[in-house]
Formats: sequence, C-alpha cells, structure tokens
Amino acid sequence: MQKERKRDKIKKIFQNPYRIVIFNDLNLHIIKQVRFNARTMLGALIFAVIFIITSVTILIAFTPLREYIPGYPTGKMRQMLIGNVLVVDSLEQEIQRRDKYFTDFRAMLAGETPSDTAVKRTASLRPDQVQFKKYDHDSLFREELAREQVNLGINSTPSSKGGVAGLLFFPPLNGIITGRFDISNRHFGVDIVGKLNSRISAALDGTVVFAGWTIDTGYVIYLQHGQNLITVYRHNAELLKIQGDKVRAGEAIAIMGNSGKETTGPHLHFEMWLNGLAVNPEDYVKF
Repeated sequence: MQKERKRDKIKKIFQNPYRIVIFNDLNLHIIKQVRFNARTMLGALIFAVIFIITSVTILIAFTPLREYIPGYPTGKMRQMLIGNVLVVDSLEQEIQRRDKYFTDFRAMLAGETPSDTAVKRTASLRPDQVQFKKYDHDSLFREELAREQVNLGINSTPSSKGGVAGLLFFPPLNGIITGRFDISNRHFGVDIVGKLNSRISAALDGTVVFAGWTIDTGYVIYLQHGQNLITVYRHNAELLKIQGDKVRAGEAIAIMGNSGKETTGPHLHFEMWLNGLAVNPEDYVKF
C-alpha cells in the first residue's frame, strides 16, 4: 500500500500542471505567466545541460580560450614541442649515420669488408689478360720515390659531389680500368691494371689508419683524409707506409701486386668512402 501511495504521489508530481506568474507588486497586475508541468521542466533542464556542455566544448576546441585552461599548452609551447620532435628525429638519423660510419670504419681497420660491401667481380676484362712489355724500371722508380712528385693537376673541372667539391685528386695508379664501380653488383670500387711493380700513390693528403694483410684482399692500406673521406688500396705486393704515417698527395704508399684470395691478377682495387658510403672514384679521379 505504501509503495502504491508513493507511485501515485510521483505520478501527480509529473501530471499536475504548474504556473509561474510575474505580476506588479503595486497593483497586482499580471505581467507574464508560464504554464508547465514536471515533464516539461525536466526536458528543458536536460536540454540546457546538453547546450552548456556543447558550447563549452566548442569554445575550448576552436577558440583561444582553451589556452587559459590550467595544464593546456599554449601556442608557443606547441610550436616548441613540434620543433623538439623534429630535432630529436634529425638527431636519431644523424646518430644512426654516425654509428654506421664508425662500424664500417672499425671493420676496415680490422682488415674486414664492411657488412654491405661484399665485392662481386663482373669485369669483362680480366687483369691477367692484360699484357705489358717487361722492362727494368727500378732506377726510374727510385728516382720517382726520391722526387715524390706532387702534381695535383688532375680533374680540371671542379667536382660538385658531396663535401669533397673542389678537391684535386692524384690518380693512385695510371693504367687501364678493368672493373668499374657498380653498386648494383656490390662492387664498391674500381680495378686498375698497370705496369708490373708500378707504384701506388696517395690520392690526397692524409694519415694511414690501417696498413696490413687480410686473407681476401692481401696487403691493404687505408688513408683517412679530411671531410670524412677514406681511400682504400687493395691487393698490393708491398706496403711502403705503416699505420700512423702522414702522407701527401702523390706520395708512393705501396707497390701494385696480386695478393689476396679475391684477386684475379696483378691490379689495384681502389675505393673511396665518403661519410661511411661508397662513392664512384671515377667521379672524382682522372685515371
């Protein structure tokens, strides 16, 4: 019975009409009156709440008022955050590039071939098929070593490749190119055949960072130059410099040979590495 009475009371509250009257207090003249019931009042209240929430959301999302909310970033702060993200991304790329450069550099110092530089021979002319007239030129070779000719008049047109633009390179060996740079076949240098016991010259001023023997490429010498440039000279018969020596462009550093398992005849395999990446020596050196 009590439950039924409560239900009846609730029904009456929603069913009974109500009136709001505005009248003049002096003459009791009715100015305005509004009739409603509980259902209408509840609907109006819900509509008002939804309207207020929607309006506040629009103001926060599409007007500068959102910047006055505690904890919400200002326009300058958002620009700073975006700039920081771009800087961090650039730093990550630079770190990856540096890591690869030092990894390849350590591999070369250890006499190994970097992970992405396995050499594959595709030359149409084998070095052992090139014939030269044999003659005794030891005296000429000694004279050249004594004079240490440093003629840098190579590459008459300045190069525009990377960070070595304008540098003048000395040809490490004057001869015939039997294997060209071919990155698609992972041949990251050029093969040059010259006269027997020809001198191998430094392409630029630099420092010997490795000079020794490896199983695959025989007697090898690496020179570190400026602007993150490294030149590599493989398959030599003899090395004339040791690690730590300073050399000048055109100075003799080795004698051409046929050492190492990967060689197919007396020749020089010459590579150039710029910022840890192999580049085509023919774009820089006139052989």
